[in-house]
Amino acid sequence: MRHEVVVAPEAVEDFRRLPATVPSKVRDAIETHLRHEPTKTGRSRIKRLRGMSRPQYRLRVDDVPVFYDVSDSVVEILAIVLKSKATEWLEQRGEEE
Repeated sequence: MRHEVVVAPEAVEDFRRLPATVPSKVRDAIETHLRHEPTKTGRSRIKRLRGMSRPQYRLRVDDVPVFYDVSDSVVEILAIVLKSKATEWLEQRGEEE
């Protein structure tokens, strides 16, 4: 099943701030993993975040986590941040269960 990918305005700004070589990798990973199987967790690429109601998942692309939620056939990308800022973003914007 093909999912619709919706990018939050904050995530668009995050995407624009990424280092020059990273955006194409992130875009390719979103197309490859989130369009077709956004909830298929693996050992390293996609992870369900425990104890969090929002974001529900994290897609890892090199040193860039992509935080997102899935509902029905829609994937909502909430943030695309550097690994060094991921914990800070989760503490400020994440919602615990």
